[in-house]
Amino acid sequence: MLTATSSVQYLKGVGEKRAEQLNKLGIYTVGDLLSHFPRQYEDWSAVTPIASAPRDVPCCIRATAMAKPIERFIRKGLSLYTFSAVDASGVIRITLFNNKYAAAKIEAGRQYLFFGTVSGSLNAPELSSPLIEPAESGTRIRPIYPLTAGITSRYLEKEVGLALLALDKELDHDPLPHALRSQYRLCTYRYAMENIHFPTDQTALETARRRLIFEELFLLQLGLFRLKNPSHTTTAIHVKQDYTADFQKLLPFSLTGAQSRAIADAVNDMRGTSPMNRLLHGDVGSGKTAVAACLAYTVVRNGYQCVMMAPTEILAQQHYASFCRMFEHDDRIQVGLLTGSLTKKQKDTVRAQIEDGSCQLLVGTHALLSDTVRFQNLGLVITDEQHRFGVRQRSALTAKGESPHLLVMSATPIPRTLALIVYGDLDISVLDELPAGRSPITTYAIGTDKRNRAYGYVRKFIDEGRQAYVVCPLVEDGETDLVAAETYVKTLAEGPLKGYRVGLLHGKMKPREKEQIMQEFAQNRISVLVSTTVVEVGVDVPNAVLMVVENAERFGLAQLHQLRGRVGRGQYASSCILISDAQNEEATRRLKVMCATTDGFRIADEDLKLRGPGDFFGDRQHGLPQLKIADFLSDMTLLREAQDAARDIHAKDPALKTVENQYLRTCVDALFARIGGGLN
Repeated sequence: MLTATSSVQYLKGVGEKRAEQLNKLGIYTVGDLLSHFPRQYEDWSAVTPIASAPRDVPCCIRATAMAKPIERFIRKGLSLYTFSAVDASGVIRITLFNNKYAAAKIEAGRQYLFFGTVSGSLNAPELSSPLIEPAESGTRIRPIYPLTAGITSRYLEKEVGLALLALDKELDHDPLPHALRSQYRLCTYRYAMENIHFPTDQTALETARRRLIFEELFLLQLGLFRLKNPSHTTTAIHVKQDYTADFQKLLPFSLTGAQSRAIADAVNDMRGTSPMNRLLHGDVGSGKTAVAACLAYTVVRNGYQCVMMAPTEILAQQHYASFCRMFEHDDRIQVGLLTGSLTKKQKDTVRAQIEDGSCQLLVGTHALLSDTVRFQNLGLVITDEQHRFGVRQRSALTAKGESPHLLVMSATPIPRTLALIVYGDLDISVLDELPAGRSPITTYAIGTDKRNRAYGYVRKFIDEGRQAYVVCPLVEDGETDLVAAETYVKTLAEGPLKGYRVGLLHGKMKPREKEQIMQEFAQNRISVLVSTTVVEVGVDVPNAVLMVVENAERFGLAQLHQLRGRVGRGQYASSCILISDAQNEEATRRLKVMCATTDGFRIADEDLKLRGPGDFFGDRQHGLPQLKIADFLSDMTLLREAQDAARDIHAKDPALKTVENQYLRTCVDALFARIGGGLN
């Protein structure tokens, strides 16, 4: 007897070879097959007379074949089969291209359903390569599925029908409790699964879609609430004193109004009895590090430790250096650094200082997640560039303390639509002011024919004592149309930038090599830094005023915005030059957006529209399961309803242990199992 978890190869008509093909579509079990939803539908339910058939959209015509198709050879390997069909309103000429199999099935005098787009004049309509079914197969809405080589939509249609029969009893196990379905006007699971694949009409299809979209978003939110909100609701970390005023005295500059508001909100959170869960959301260069430093200072002065996790060693080292500078005149705070490149002896020393409490502020990378890292009294966890971490990593870090406060920082502006999903339970502080002294950045998009002029521009600024970045998409030559960093640095040093100090930085270098190069660039011993996107995050050189991006079409909007944010960090006016010969519409639109605005939130909205939510986070390191039917852009109303429903259930039964919620828990675990590890 087959179940939803049975291998799909045991379904009638599949077998081992077909199963391998289905695996490429992410279909491994019979349940996966039922969750492989159609990408669109063909409406065979509304039959159109030949005489009134539209010319611009597909339609379904019921007509009788007047004769067997006639074969004509056009050239070697190409045959045409033509015949005419008739209904009460007129005659239509039908052509099949190289389809001997379909032509052989046409019988004179038999009635068929033809689905396709009609062409030709009103008096001589034509239909080329339509889909054909015997009229007795019935008019209905037919599913069109995402496919792979060797798998047709009709084959999937047949197998889905068999799967529905095989799992007939399981369809009555509804993940959503009856009370929830009633409250949000949702159909049953059985009705939804039957009508998403084989809808009886358009209304049934929309009813099924609404239910399944709600369910997917609801299960996602429940899982995120369980990951983000541990079962405890109180914290032992009590921040009694606000030391913001003392911290301000350590700085050579004044905090912006946005920074002050964010700090006040966070300190107010930390003075409560529940753990703070706050997102510090700001554009490139908006001053998030100063906010983090102030909160760390306040927590440490209250007798607790603080840890900050960064996604790269370069960024971790930069934060470490920044904190050391800020706190160099306050011996009450010792700052430590823990990264993978440290020697064993260095790591052991830092771990011992953290465990005995002599190190109060620790900065590091994923090395912080090791079981050997133990805190004496962890009060605040900060994650920087949060979009590069999964929710599990964040949870693993907070688990090293007793309900510590949490500050999540992101320099990648996230559209409100995605923030609702990824940070649904976090209070959000937005830094919407740039610190004083930040210069505007002007952006230009040029073709490769103007490259020499661009490097004349680079020379001009270097001669004035300034510095520049040149970013390439590859390290080594691999694709002929892309500029590789290793080759390009030689080309520049021997050509347009001959006589200037040109350096190379890329992710394949050893950490010490990267650190040395960055130190030389920061000290202006390198005038032009040729790099891959390793400079996207964490490189802060105020003297750098020019960013040149080769093959700019190969970068997403968020990446380009991050790269551009490496300049304009000092008192000098700065520029960004995007070099690309790309002509395709999407690439052109990206470059136009970059030239039109420096507003990271507007850019993020455009990025979401261009790439869609599935790809917005690059390599999907955010820790979200891939959604199968919901669309963040068009399903916002359902998203809010699903969040409300999930929040209500989580508040009453956070572990989903009640009898009515046990199957719900199984479904949540299954959804998150797609990203590995399930839920605890």
